[in-house]
Amino acid sequence: MDGRVVSNFIVQALANKPLTIYGDGTQSRSYQYIDDLVEGLVRAMDSPFRGPVNLGNPEEYTVLELAQLVQSILESDAGIEFRDLPVHDPRLRKPDIELARVELGWQPRISLPEGLRKTIEHLRIELAEQDQALSGAPVRD
Repeated sequence: MDGRVVSNFIVQALANKPLTIYGDGTQSRSYQYIDDLVEGLVRAMDSPFRGPVNLGNPEEYTVLELAQLVQSILESDAGIEFRDLPVHDPRLRKPDIELARVELGWQPRISLPEGLRKTIEHLRIELAEQDQALSGAPVRD
């Protein structure tokens, strides 16, 4: 996978392996589903507004909350494994999207649980296709 926390957690949970958290899991992140980002980009391109604008999701979750949500959705009970936090890992990531709301009439609409369910389905299909390709079975078109 791409080494990002969401895909890592999903792949680990699908394999019924413990989810790996770096640090104690209290660092917060903001997660955004790609459809919301694309809508924001299109609005920015179609807008007369010119300037930098944040198109993130201001809803914060701790990494531990994300891990627990993934495990809950996938009904995984493999646990969580904590490892040392990298030195320069940020404690907080939360974009201010007020300018996007005012200038573009944009804000994210897809909740984290809904985005996770869509991502899980996508990764299930992708992993099944990889397994088929490795086993020599025909891959769907």
